[in-house]
Amino acid sequence: MSFGGPPPPLPPRRGRWRWLAPSAAAVLGALQTLAFVHTAWWPLPLLALAGLVALLDTASPRRAALLGWCYGTAWLAAGTWWLFISMHRYGGLPAPLAAAAVFALSAALSLYLALACAAYARWRRGTGWDVALFTSVWLLAELARGVLFTGFPWVAAGYALVDAPLAALAPWLGVYGMGAVMAALAAGLWGVLRAAHGLAPVRSAALALALPLGVLLAAVAAPAEFTRPTGPLQVALLQTNVAQDEKFSAERLPESLAWVARGLLEARAELVVAPETAVPLLPGQLEEFAPGYWQQLQAHFATTGAGVGGGPRAALVGVPLGDFDRGYTNSVAGLTARPAGAAEYRYDKHHLVPFGEFIPTGFRWFTQMMNIPLGDFSRGGLQQPSFAVRGQRVAPNICYEDLFGEELAQRFADPATAPTVMANLSNIGWFGNSIAIPQHLNISRLRTLELQRPMLRATNTGATAVVDHRGRVTAQLAPHTRGVLDAVVEGREGLTPFAWWASRSGLAPLLGLALLLGAAALVAGRRRPGP
Repeated sequence: MSFGGPPPPLPPRRGRWRWLAPSAAAVLGALQTLAFVHTAWWPLPLLALAGLVALLDTASPRRAALLGWCYGTAWLAAGTWWLFISMHRYGGLPAPLAAAAVFALSAALSLYLALACAAYARWRRGTGWDVALFTSVWLLAELARGVLFTGFPWVAAGYALVDAPLAALAPWLGVYGMGAVMAALAAGLWGVLRAAHGLAPVRSAALALALPLGVLLAAVAAPAEFTRPTGPLQVALLQTNVAQDEKFSAERLPESLAWVARGLLEARAELVVAPETAVPLLPGQLEEFAPGYWQQLQAHFATTGAGVGGGPRAALVGVPLGDFDRGYTNSVAGLTARPAGAAEYRYDKHHLVPFGEFIPTGFRWFTQMMNIPLGDFSRGGLQQPSFAVRGQRVAPNICYEDLFGEELAQRFADPATAPTVMANLSNIGWFGNSIAIPQHLNISRLRTLELQRPMLRATNTGATAVVDHRGRVTAQLAPHTRGVLDAVVEGREGLTPFAWWASRSGLAPLLGLALLLGAAALVAGRRRPGP
């Protein structure tokens, strides 16, 4: 498939015009982030990415790196600007330094895309195989950002596609695979546009677009149900709505702890869930501040039945566990009747947030500039058991953890013990009234599509919701309100292809696919030089 050989480089741009293409790349990168909140706008990232491919069409490797960096930096800064709120408003960091930190993080993480674009410009050959090459380098860049240095996959490309036809690929390929197919479609689309203007053979361009389009059409035409129902579960999800700067306030704590206790004790459901750090004190602190508080909750759930009139059968409560001397964890405690001598259920957060929950080497000076209570947690194990409730296996994850579908998939290695329901306990109060709330909801929706499991979301300020196994929000509380969401969730069992391969190999199959596509493009490109 030939597009007529590699195009000649453009002459050097002088003056202000040399920044026209980088500025256009930045605008495209920023604009596409609208679709991560307004998911009906999913064509926007596809078109923006096609625009990036067009800008790379005649760029040198050095200039391509600049274009990719500008695109990525604007993408991440526009998608995660709310980090400024956590560092400045609640962390006490001076505004210029907080803004600089958001920019520095976005700029550093965009180096992966800069390298990818440079590699594409270096090895593209003007053939139909350039689509495979761009898909390869794009996927490698997304995997690098999502995995290296603990990973930061927020606004990964696939999250904008949760309501797009490409979502049909989620149970097969996961979020990164969805983004890779979008990259292939974007590169193929630009190839067709080039052909329409006489810059490439139409037949080659059409063939280059055929494979990703065929993969997508096959998934859309044959939607697959890989899981089956295991029965309903009555749930009550608490939304505490405590402002982050009041969460540890001695004046506010008695009232907020009392509200949490009432919500847990009075809810009429088989499972009641309170959000991350709904009880924000370590056990020793809690006993000093509110003697007998935890013991009252334990006694209630150890003796009451389930259903209307009998009180909740079980509860999952976000609470830090441990002490300052031996270390502490960001945890979920499970309260229910249990055999004599059996330990109380607990889940300890595994994937911690850099700076907020653990201090990267060499950055203690930075975290010491901010007011972040309990900012140095210990890490829990990757494969922790689920919480048994009324025949369901409920698997907690805490806030940031549901960005990592490959890690949640580790709990599906044994189908007999795999979760039937997932529960995300979050506190997005750190980010105020911002786009972080709908973004996080859409991330959870993507997880339900990958694993075909419902997700319960109990949060401090939103979005508290129930999401079914098809990614549909079936019940939700308004953000930034206090309340209890009563709903029924249908558990599921069975494995999606993504759950099967990710539970065994993590993201290695996608890494292998990226390398295979890149190698094929390089070899085929050498064998098929343009005229």
